[in-house]
Amino acid sequence: MQIDVRTNERVDIVDVTADVADAVPTDLESGLCTAYVPHTTAGVIVNEREDRLLSDLEDALERLVPRGEGYAHDAIDDNADAHLRSTLLGESVTVPVVDGDLALGTWQAILFVDCDGPRQRRLRVTTVSA
Repeated sequence: MQIDVRTNERVDIVDVTADVADAVPTDLESGLCTAYVPHTTAGVIVNEREDRLLSDLEDALERLVPRGEGYAHDAIDDNADAHLRSTLLGESVTVPVVDGDLALGTWQAILFVDCDGPRQRRLRVTTVSA
């Protein structure tokens, strides 16, 4: 299943937990759910969706991979930092499905992180039964 994700800022973090949960088939009692980002300048993570933490994440990405540092790829389309940041984040997460629901921890959320927005993006969700 494909989920469309609209981002509004260059670096934008969107909570997609409910959309991913809705993609789990109603007849899947036990298995795995994978959310995959088919983009080279975005990632997906599992973490707490708290505004200060999300701001900290954006700041950390900027400190680790600052924009405009003369990366070779910037000569093509000025977004090397976005590619490098998404490499650190990863392109997929897998969450167990237990009793038909995503088995996330109390504070965990599935977060789509766009490093080169604003854009219309996609998230692909696949499930397998156990």
